[in-house]
Amino acid sequence: MKIDTHQHFWRYNDREYAWMGSGMEQLRRDRLPADLAPLLKKTGIDATVAVQARQSIEETQFLLQLSDENHFIKGVIGWVDLCSPQLPVQLERFCWHPKLRGVRHVVHDEPDDRFMMRDDFVRGIGRLESYDLAYDLLLFPRHLPVACELVGKFPGQKFVLDHIAKPPIKNGKINPWDSDIRRLASFDNVYCKISGMVTEADRHNWKPQNFKPYMQIVLDAFGPNRIMLGSDWPVCTAAAEYEQVMEIAADFIQQLSPDEQKDVWSQNPTRIYDISM
Repeated sequence: MKIDTHQHFWRYNDREYAWMGSGMEQLRRDRLPADLAPLLKKTGIDATVAVQARQSIEETQFLLQLSDENHFIKGVIGWVDLCSPQLPVQLERFCWHPKLRGVRHVVHDEPDDRFMMRDDFVRGIGRLESYDLAYDLLLFPRHLPVACELVGKFPGQKFVLDHIAKPPIKNGKINPWDSDIRRLASFDNVYCKISGMVTEADRHNWKPQNFKPYMQIVLDAFGPNRIMLGSDWPVCTAAAEYEQVMEIAADFIQQLSPDEQKDVWSQNPTRIYDISM
């Protein structure tokens, strides 16, 4: 069993997907399960986790409906307004659905780098554990110290770092990302997706070896029991084809034992997100 733990779906419009800027023109069309299914079959991927791309309640409903209609979507990371007094109502609206396995906020687009430490946001995070929902951290490297503050407040809450915090792979810079990653990994309630790397590299001239130093740091920091693999499809297609993206990570984990590779591909995702297969 192989699980792609990070991909998106959308019905495109320019108002809700304004983040598709220069260099992402090929993303500006509908991307739905029928588009992804043949890529999964070709690559030998059995299941996926669909992750929010809009910050709206409608997005969560949209993804859950797709998960009902498509067996390969085993989990959904949706969106709720963690800062709202109506958060309990929103959580109750969706918590019954077995495929809602977490929520996410696009923190790296917030103008305040300490957004995660706002009182209302912290209160919202504090409600998730009782619903058995993970929280996906979508960050830039500069947000990692703040993330350490947040996760330290909630030792019982599962946090999943998306896209290894988007280090500056294009210029090959490692510091201080590496030391901050290691500090975040010191909290045993934090997990990490090896995902979203190709769009942080030189999108037209990347090579597989560009990613190895970053993946090795993540592996050393989190260990094989706390990492997962994700494509970030279709965003990844701004720089690479689906098969290429999954091959980068698959080749890297060949250094692990067969049991550890099984953990990364399937056991970790099912345990961390509590996915029913």
